[in-house]
Amino acid sequence: MAETTAQQVHEARKQVVGEVVSSKMHKTIVVEVVRKKSHPFYGRVVSKGKKFYAHDEKNEARVGDVVRLEETRPLSKLKRWRLKEIVRKTALVPEIAATETVQ
Repeated sequence: MAETTAQQVHEARKQVVGEVVSSKMHKTIVVEVVRKKSHPFYGRVVSKGKKFYAHDEKNEARVGDVVRLEETRPLSKLKRWRLKEIVRKTALVPEIAATETVQ
């Protein structure tokens, strides 16, 4: 019985998908989630973005990756989300390698 209730709690947690905009902090990433909604009167699609701070235990997410976050207990002043999975890796060249080849 305890196993089913624990699993139901994990399923009930909110999940969002967004793009990593910063991974400079240790074990923390900043993810921007863009939501698109039709304006109620004009019908125009309006985009609204929000940034979330998320815990990345293995420092595996990079800028440009599309990731899935899961809501969790407060981990710090701003972190309320945890990295669940990397949906799509970025194909960008790392900035360090690009600057070394230019010089």
